Amino acid sequence: MANPAAPGGMKSFLQAVSKVTEEAPTPLRVVQMEGLAVLKIIKHCEEFAPALVTGQLLGLDVGSVLEVTNCFPFPIREDDDEADADGANYQLEMMRCLREVNVDNNTIGWYQSCLLGSFQTVELIETFMNYQESIRRCVCIVYDPSRSSQGVLALKALKLTDSFMDLYRNNGLTGEKLREKKLSWVDIFEEIPIKVSNSALVSAFMKELEPESPVTQCDFDRLKLSTAPFMERNLEFLIGCMDDLSSEQNKFQYYYRNVSRQQSQQAAWLQKRRQENMARKAAGEEPLPEEDPSNPIFKPVPEPSRLEGYLVTNQISSYCNHINGVAGQNFNRLYLMKALHED
Repeated sequence: MANPAAPGGMKSFLQAVSKVTEEAPTPLRVVQMEGLAVLKIIKHCEEFAPALVTGQLLGLDVGSVLEVTNCFPFPIREDDDEADADGANYQLEMMRCLREVNVDNNTIGWYQSCLLGSFQTVELIETFMNYQESIRRCVCIVYDPSRSSQGVLALKALKLTDSFMDLYRNNGLTGEKLREKKLSWVDIFEEIPIKVSNSALVSAFMKELEPESPVTQCDFDRLKLSTAPFMERNLEFLIGCMDDLSSEQNKFQYYYRNVSRQQSQQAAWLQKRRQENMARKAAGEEPLPEEDPSNPIFKPVPEPSRLEGYLVTNQISSYCNHINGVAGQNFNRLYLMKALHED
């Protein structure tokens, strides 16, 4: 499935609807979402699950608050250049139609679904960077239908940290630059608190729709003790991430072996050159330079990017938190059932 928010068609779309601002932005403190926008995101993601979908967020940037007042889904198309162009045209047409009916049509980011929290990818970072070129501040709302089925509203608002974006723009994701900036794997994404807001009329209407019975079937479903499928899939994904992390470590081990081999070759070459220069001096000839840039052994070995390793580590942490949270809820249910049986 093509990602409608991918860098291909999104870049031209953003350049058409926004301009880069030079003002220093106020730090983003909270993402305020209208209840309608939250329900539309959940409905879209749930309808197409387990397929992954994306959509556009619309709203206002007010001070330290990013208000999400509306959204619309992206169509699912195949991944090619023509589809990217069609996707950009579709978004522009949608925003034109919304403007005609007096709906906020300012782009403030996008939303996407994920499977068991697996959203830390290079594609997500590239999409963020494309948005940042045209929009002063933007967020990505991530919704996880599989985790929400466990009784938790798995809705997150994410943005890239400023320090990470600076390094990514300058291709500075090397060990030396990361140590210099003191940037670790937890400093890639920043989670912004979400606040769901409704107007007084909507709140009153929802109050009228509430059933008289205080207990519903959903309340009983929360007491289910069987969470084995969810735990098993988390563990499967966790094992896969551990394999990916091992592959990343093998890349760096290979890199350090090459660096060590190159240093040995350079030391042997320098020793030979110095002996040759001593002989030339004894013969009254000019010494040769002790460094030869044209020699392949003096060309620096390219260091692999740390980005993939950082993203995999982030993903491992996310899976571990999911497993820990579900296990804690299961223990609470077991103690509750034990107390009920004793009574």
